[in-house]
Amino acid sequence: MAAPSHTSVKPRDGITPLVDRWPLLGQRRPLVGYLCGIVALDLAAIVFFSITGVFRWSDVLTFTALMMCGAVCIEATRRLGMPAGVYRDLLSAWWLPAALLLPPLYALLAPIPLQFLLQKRVRATVVYRRVVSSAAIGLAGCAASLLFHAAVGDLGALTRGEGVPILVAIGCAVLFTVINTALIAVAAHTADPESRWREVLWNRENLLLDVVELCLGVLVSITCGLNLALLVLALPPVVLLQRSLLHAQLQAAARTDLKTGLLNAAAWQREADTEIVRARRTGETLALLIVDIDHFKRVNDTYGHLIGDQVLVGVADTIRSQLRDYDVVGRFGGEEFVVLLPRADVTEARRVAERLRSRVGRMAVPADDNMITVTISVGVAIMSVHGDDLIELLAAADLALYRAKELGRDQICLPATVVPPARRPGSESAPS
Repeated sequence: MAAPSHTSVKPRDGITPLVDRWPLLGQRRPLVGYLCGIVALDLAAIVFFSITGVFRWSDVLTFTALMMCGAVCIEATRRLGMPAGVYRDLLSAWWLPAALLLPPLYALLAPIPLQFLLQKRVRATVVYRRVVSSAAIGLAGCAASLLFHAAVGDLGALTRGEGVPILVAIGCAVLFTVINTALIAVAAHTADPESRWREVLWNRENLLLDVVELCLGVLVSITCGLNLALLVLALPPVVLLQRSLLHAQLQAAARTDLKTGLLNAAAWQREADTEIVRARRTGETLALLIVDIDHFKRVNDTYGHLIGDQVLVGVADTIRSQLRDYDVVGRFGGEEFVVLLPRADVTEARRVAERLRSRVGRMAVPADDNMITVTISVGVAIMSVHGDDLIELLAAADLALYRAKELGRDQICLPATVVPPARRPGSESAPS
């Protein structure tokens, strides 16, 4: 017999409005400390190099030219918009030259105006994320600048095409990328300690983009060192690459649920239809699960929607981590998720559903001094047993989900023989 469902809910008198106003306070305490440490170190470095550095108008001119190029790049892609969550850009093409050609202070300052411009002109997001991004990029650029200036005394050697300075510049660009990625990866892992490091570090696509950024940064550095006016020739190809990159990311974002990063209902339905057609053609088995978070409204009412969103993300990440690469998982609507399991029979579907139920039940989301725990109910339907197409399978799994809730939640159920009309993906979720 399954244990009764529960949600750890304890009112936080006077806290929710403060968290809503200052989202950083709603994060895990180790994460808050880590992020504040990065920003404090960045500010300390800015103060130190401001006091010890030597002011030259030529450096200011070069810095201004690079920032103007970055601003033009942002403005030229502004109409495309920006995908929510973690995204990639090519602004390192302007940050890296500031690190290689100018004193370390300018590497620390370079991200600030461009991040401010992104916040005001492209898409406003939580301010602390912009601040931390600026600090991480600044610290990475400062380290690269210190190493390059220590290893290459004559900066003119880079523009003369000498092999050693160019190799050092490439090495410093790699160092910049590694430090920046590491700082952000540690933050991501601190936010979710159960995440795997390979999920927050590099994958093949990110590595390719890092190589492109590295090459652009070094080439722009050489161009800028030769003559500032040549930046006019370097700007158009960088803008074109930036637009292409953002366009590809926006296309991917159109298929993705913004809160959880899973497929949205429409994209999931298209992929599920494709899998069902393939299963019919090959005669393979296939299972469909509808997963609903029990008493999710209670979490929102007690802790606020920001914490509720963290619970949604936590459940989504837990579900995704327990599935195979070719399983199709999406957000159905509200607190419901849908999972299509190709080549899964009833035994395999029950085993997967039980694993999801168990793992989500052990998941905990921090909220001040409390740890929120939730349970899920799962409806299971098997192709050729409970239906032959997507609509029938959704209807059968939906009926099974209602049965699980009637039996006390935190349950896994299969449908009865009578199948009601299905709810369309994206419609209101079942009552919790």
